[in-house]
Amino acid sequence: MWKNAINDAITKTLRNIDRFGEKFPHISRNANYELIDNNDWTNGFWTGMLWLCYEYSNDERFRNAADKSVASFDQRLQDHVVLDHHDIGFLYSLSSKAQWIVEKDDSARQLTLQAADVLMNRWREPGRYIQAWGKKGDSKEEGRIIIDCLLNLPLLYWASEQTGDLTYKDVAVTQAEKSRRYLVRGDDSSYHTFFFNSETGEPIGGATHQGYTNGSTWTRGQAWGVYGFALSYRYTKDPLFLDTSKRLARYFLEHLPEDHVAYWDFNAPVGADTYRDSSASAIVAAGLLELISHMDEQDTERDYFQEMCMKSMTSLVERYATIGEEDAEGLLKHGSYYVHGGLSPDDYMIWGDYFYLEALIRLEKGIGGYWYERE
Repeated sequence: MWKNAINDAITKTLRNIDRFGEKFPHISRNANYELIDNNDWTNGFWTGMLWLCYEYSNDERFRNAADKSVASFDQRLQDHVVLDHHDIGFLYSLSSKAQWIVEKDDSARQLTLQAADVLMNRWREPGRYIQAWGKKGDSKEEGRIIIDCLLNLPLLYWASEQTGDLTYKDVAVTQAEKSRRYLVRGDDSSYHTFFFNSETGEPIGGATHQGYTNGSTWTRGQAWGVYGFALSYRYTKDPLFLDTSKRLARYFLEHLPEDHVAYWDFNAPVGADTYRDSSASAIVAAGLLELISHMDEQDTERDYFQEMCMKSMTSLVERYATIGEEDAEGLLKHGSYYVHGGLSPDDYMIWGDYFYLEALIRLEKGIGGYWYERE
């Protein structure tokens, strides 16, 4: 099953190289990807897909396209194009760091270290956190952290390993610990975002930006937590991070509908027209594979997580993937971007396609993503 799904994804991605040209797919509208310049937080996912396809197929057409894409990220960094946010890890882990992991290209390594420094500029010492959005001094945003940042932290962990400078790791660990303390609730659900007093670091309270309500659990946010805390455990071996990933995973899996693919928010009223978010389930599937890799064979929950991962991936392949739809631009239908904002609540999401492909290739060949160095 996995091999057939991967081959279908590779065929579509190869066709999309010509379709997209030098543009980047973002979200889709009416099953057609919106193509943008390299100026949004999502651009790295397309480049990451190119590297995954190259590693799986050894087709030089993917490598050539990925190499051109990394050059675009180099130019973006030099020109500082829309980088006043924390998603530098999403952008550069899946582009230049991926190239370093695959090819050991030193220029890609240097570019990725420069990107890590850009992310470090988001550190706010008074509150001791990474500011998610906006420039320093932005009165609306200067006190905000969001759960998505957990997937940006591997860039800092990696930079610390590469340079021997523990400052990168210290910032990443502090951010992960703060996220565990304030974004994860006592019932193992999560806030999307949390605010602090930017001058004193005093906690103010949790909220949402894309979820149903401030007190609800946005499923993609919960998904970032599952994968993100598992990655922080990989780099630190702190058992609290592993335990937190397990807690968030258990909550996510226990609140799934019958077909094992999440709605867009766990607290949204469920009816015939309630939107799904296949991208959240794809992220969790990839995150579960990471989590399982760190669990002891005798851990009683290991088999449960393995079984649920297989059920979710099987459902994604059989019910949500565009397998056999030759003209489809995306890999996964029924992803959700921003329901309240009316932005692509039910369509392709490039990050959904990326994590779906990452999970498939890890299942088939044991090749993970580009969040850490390969052994």
